Amino acid sequence: MTVETSEFTQRLAERAAEVEAALETILDRRPLDGEIARPAHLLAAMRHGVLNGGKRLRPFLVLETAALTGADTGAALRVAAALECVHCYSLIHDDLPAMDNDDLRRGMPTVHVAFDDATAILAGDTLLTLAFEIIAAPQTRTDDGRKAALVFSLARAAGIGGMAGGQALDLAAERTPPDEAGIITLQAMKTGALIRFACEAGAILGSASGKERESLVRFGEAIGLAFQLADDLLDVTSDSAHMGKATGKDAEQGKATLVGLHGQQWARRQLAGLVDEATGLLEGFGDRGKTLCAAARFIAERDR
Repeated sequence: MTVETSEFTQRLAERAAEVEAALETILDRRPLDGEIARPAHLLAAMRHGVLNGGKRLRPFLVLETAALTGADTGAALRVAAALECVHCYSLIHDDLPAMDNDDLRRGMPTVHVAFDDATAILAGDTLLTLAFEIIAAPQTRTDDGRKAALVFSLARAAGIGGMAGGQALDLAAERTPPDEAGIITLQAMKTGALIRFACEAGAILGSASGKERESLVRFGEAIGLAFQLADDLLDVTSDSAHMGKATGKDAEQGKATLVGLHGQQWARRQLAGLVDEATGLLEGFGDRGKTLCAAARFIAERDR
């Protein structure tokens, strides 16, 4: 049995609404116990960078893998919100003039444009810190061992060997274009690491066996590659009005991509192969894995 596209997009939207509501609560204006104050200007910038729509795909993967492994739904929602804070921090910082220098994100002015560079830096810093607070907080209903495992895995995925390191490689690629192996490494770090964590998080929270956890990690790696490949394809086939962000920048800046190296038809064949690989990794879950299979197809076939 498969999940129809309309059914999947509805489920994605419903999960996004759940995550949005959780983030709205977390980014409330009232200080929490142990906080002295929440500066209004900084909080407004954080909210601008987080509560601005988006597919919420990474949190969706946390929630769906958690459901697959029988995890507590409330704990999964908080971990999903924490991951989205890390993702949004990365977008706020990536958009800065010193990095990708983008003015548009999700169809809205980027945080440094709407506020200023210094506030954008602080908003990103605070969101990154907040993510680990969310996981460690008493409101996240799971045992301390699982919390420690989540903090460890998220830190690894977001740090020098993951997303942040991938951004460093991406900046270096503007000066010295990498070869194919270098592109794959860069993309696995900058984009794939957080997607891999999203899939592993559900296994950590739930009752997944070692084999099931490994399957979900490998599933996350496959769809992470597919996500970036689809993104690179859209960069050359779509426009900024449709995407809600600048397009064509890779070619303009001379950045090497797999699409640039091999062409659009090759990329589409690779995407089909990655979907087959990802769905094959879920065979052990039987019919319970159908939503994640639909997610893999959505990632590869999305138009924005």
